[in-house]
Amino acid sequence: MNKIGLKDKEVVELVDHLNILLANYQIHYQKLRGCHWNVRGKQFFELHVKFEELYTNAQVTIDELAERILTLGKAPMSTYQHYIDNSDIKEIATKGLSEDVMVDAILGDLDALIKIEREVIENASSGDVSDEGTADMITGFMKFKEKSTWMFRAWANK
Repeated sequence: MNKIGLKDKEVVELVDHLNILLANYQIHYQKLRGCHWNVRGKQFFELHVKFEELYTNAQVTIDELAERILTLGKAPMSTYQHYIDNSDIKEIATKGLSEDVMVDAILGDLDALIKIEREVIENASSGDVSDEGTADMITGFMKFKEKSTWMFRAWANK
């Protein structure tokens, strides 16, 4: 049994799922940085600030995910190659992209992250694992992304 009362065997799949979420967040984070640095156009000021808000949130989330993985007794992924190999979110070159394309790319990332987070919550809440700490942490992450998705969809008039 690990140090917080969960059985090692039951948390292995959960930790693997958390590492996949971590990999996706890392690629999403870098995409947000690229959008922040390269946004141009009439909505520059608005989007520049919003992208910074999102990447700052992602940076905190990444740290919390890695620390939760360590709390569960395993090691977090820590190389870009691992992130690239394990992420459903793909890198894009952000230089020269329109504001609309950037927002669409970020909306796609948010949708992908929410989907993975719902899976992690379901896994963490299952009878075999019953890891309320992880489920609660991920629920908080998901709520932020759900609101951000709503705001970007409103901005894009979708």
